[in-house]
Amino acid sequence: MNLVFLGAPGAGKGTQAERLTAEKKLAYISTGQILREAIGAASPLGNQAKSYMDAGKLVPDDLVIALVEEFLTKNVANGGFLLDGFPRNLEQAGALDASLKKLGKSLDKVVYFDVNEEIVVRRLSGRRTCKGCGKNWHVEFSPPPANMKCDLCGGQIVQRKDDQAETIRNRLVVYREQTAALAGYYEEKELLVRVDASAEVEEVFRRLLKALAC
Repeated sequence: MNLVFLGAPGAGKGTQAERLTAEKKLAYISTGQILREAIGAASPLGNQAKSYMDAGKLVPDDLVIALVEEFLTKNVANGGFLLDGFPRNLEQAGALDASLKKLGKSLDKVVYFDVNEEIVVRRLSGRRTCKGCGKNWHVEFSPPPANMKCDLCGGQIVQRKDDQAETIRNRLVVYREQTAALAGYYEEKELLVRVDASAEVEEVFRRLLKALAC
């Protein structure tokens, strides 16, 4: 299977991707992972990306596309893959189609994780993170220690700025503007399947397997 996961921040894509790739032995590909590996290897494309990130700028589409194509060429010659976080817009989707065609591959399904935005805000705004080691808790589902000190490293547990409700709502606006059109793009290609992601993790995973018929 060659898959793309779409959905708003907080829809649970990462959690479900981790489970599905482990169970189905798929290569898990995220843009964050690709950028980290390319920068760590100090490759020509990685160095270009680093220069943008060091300047606090977004990595341009053409560079992200080149990094994804390079990664696909090296890592998915044999076996399936799951792309999470790419494509983010219609230009990237077209470029992905072209890259896969060159590699003699195609997408089997595009999964859209459908979830109410208020649920997203609740999920993300409840997250608390250790400033020291990065361990996460959730005020409802996995409460942090009462003294707000990490049980692993003793670091302070805080709510990150990007987990505040106002910031989350702004991220959702950006998502709607830039990424939501992808659902229509893949629907026209008869690749899109929708999964109700408002339930608990186990139930969403069951729905995902059913949607993929696996």
